[in-house]
Amino acid sequence: MSQQSSAAQAAVATTFPRWVPLLLGLLSSTTCGMLLYAWSVFIKPLNAEFGWTRAEIAMAFAICCLVFGLVTFPAGRLSDKYGPKLVVCAGGLILGIGFVLSGFITSKYQLYVTYGLIAGFGGGIIYLPPIATAPKWWPDRRALATGFAVVGLGLGSFIMGPLATAIIQNPSYGWRYVFWYCGTAMGIIAIIAGSLLKVPPKGWLPPGYKPPAAPAGAPKVTRDYTHEEARNTPQFWLQYLAYFCGSFAGLMVIGHIAGHGRDRGLSPMEAAGAVSALAFANAATRILSGWFVDKIGIKVYFATLFVLQTAAMLLLYPVGNNALMLWVVAALIGWNYGAMFTLFPATCLQYFGPTAQGSNYGLLFTAWGFAGFAGPWVGGWLKDVSGAYYIPFIVGAVVVAVSVLVIAMTKPPAKISA
Repeated sequence: MSQQSSAAQAAVATTFPRWVPLLLGLLSSTTCGMLLYAWSVFIKPLNAEFGWTRAEIAMAFAICCLVFGLVTFPAGRLSDKYGPKLVVCAGGLILGIGFVLSGFITSKYQLYVTYGLIAGFGGGIIYLPPIATAPKWWPDRRALATGFAVVGLGLGSFIMGPLATAIIQNPSYGWRYVFWYCGTAMGIIAIIAGSLLKVPPKGWLPPGYKPPAAPAGAPKVTRDYTHEEARNTPQFWLQYLAYFCGSFAGLMVIGHIAGHGRDRGLSPMEAAGAVSALAFANAATRILSGWFVDKIGIKVYFATLFVLQTAAMLLLYPVGNNALMLWVVAALIGWNYGAMFTLFPATCLQYFGPTAQGSNYGLLFTAWGFAGFAGPWVGGWLKDVSGAYYIPFIVGAVVVAVSVLVIAMTKPPAKISA
C-alpha cells in the first residue's frame, strides 16, 4: 500500500470511526426487534377485545414475518447498488407509519394490512443493509461485527416485552397506545440510524490490518462469488433449508410464548418475563457466539445449537406453569435462535465473499420470512385444534431437528480463481 493510500485510509478512520456502523446497526435492528419479537404480549388483549382466535391473531405476526423476510432481498440489492442510507431511512418511515396505524384498527384485516404488510415491509427494508455494511468496516472481525449489528433484534424485544405489558396493564392507556407511542419512537430511531450509515471506500482496510495469506495449495488469486454464482451452488440451498427449519421453531415460540404462559396460569408480567428472558439471551448470543465459533468451529457449534433447540422445544410445554423454569427454557430457546443471525450471515460471507453479501444474504433471509409465516400460524392453528400448545411445540422440535442433518451435510464451496 502506498504512503498516499495509507494516509487516505487513516483519514477515513479518523472522520468516520468504524465503531459507528456497529452502533447504527444496533439501533436499526432494535427497531426490528421491537416490531417482531414481543408480539405475543398482544395475544390476550386482542383476544379479549375482539374475540379472535389464536390462529387469527397469529396471522398478523405471520404476515409481518413473511413480508419482512421477502423484502430483505430487494433491500439488499438496492443497498449493494445505491448504498444503505436512503434504504434504511425509507424503511424507518414506512415502519413507523404502519405500526402507528395498527393502533387505530377495528378489524383483523386492518391489522393484517397495517402491522403485517406496511410495518413488516418497512422492517424488512431496515434489517439487511446494516448487516451487510458493518463487516465491510471490520474485515478483521467480521463475525463480531455481524453479531453486533443484529444484537438489537434481541435488545428490542427485551425492551418491548415489559414496556408493552406495562402500557397495556395501565388503566389509563391500553394496547393501542403501545402502537402509537412505540411506533413513533421506532420510526425516529431508524431514520436517525439510516441517515448516518455509509459504506467504506473501495479497497478500504483498517490501519495496520493485513489480509491473511491464502492457504497452501489454494489458487494464487481468487475472487468473490457473484450473486448468480452463489445461488447456483447446492451449499446455498442447504443453508436455506437449515435457516427455514431453525427459524420455524424459534418464531413459533416467539409468536406464542406469552400466550402459552397465560394459558398455564401465569400472571401477565410473569408471562412477559418469559418474553424478556428469551430476548435477553437472543441479544447476548449474537455477540458471544463468535467466540464459541472460534473455539469449536462453525459446523460443530451449529449442530450443537440445533440439538439443544430440539430438546428445549420438548421441554417448553411441561414447564409452562412454572415461571422460573419457563424463563430458563425460554432463554435457552432465545440463545439458540439468536445465534443463527450471527452464524448464517457469517457463513454466507465466508462461503461467497463480501462483494454481493447484501444480495446473497438478502435471498438467504427469505427462508426466515417463509418460516415466520408458517411457524406462528401453524402454532396458533394447532393450538386452536388441540386446545393446548403441547402438539405445536412437538411439531417445532421435529422441524428444527432436520437442521442437524442439513448442517452435517454441508461443506464450503470451492474458491473461484480470478
